[in-house]
Amino acid sequence: MEEMVIFSRTFDLLKWLLPKAEKFPRAYRFSVTQRMMHTLLDFQEFLFDAHSKKGSQRLETLRLADSTLNKIRLYLRLVHEWKWLNNGQYRHVSMMVVEIGRLLGGWIKASDSGR
Repeated sequence: MEEMVIFSRTFDLLKWLLPKAEKFPRAYRFSVTQRMMHTLLDFQEFLFDAHSKKGSQRLETLRLADSTLNKIRLYLRLVHEWKWLNNGQYRHVSMMVVEIGRLLGGWIKASDSGR
């Protein structure tokens, strides 16, 4: 069940962040902004991949997703530091990422104990 919730929460994050990223400074559009968005899309793809696997392959893919989520956290901290997101926006997106992290952690734990 948590697997399905994480998909919708990640989609919500993409839906919220993509329009914001379009307004980030043009000078960084092909570096930081693009990397952040690719990383977020990679995260979603890792979740899809993990959903279709079982056992140790699933766990390995979920751990890749976890590592990718940490990169997303880094990019979000940077864009907030550079004032591309205001405090309220950063608080909102951080809460979204915290929930996704909690869901991912639960999925990893369930997959690890199910081996």
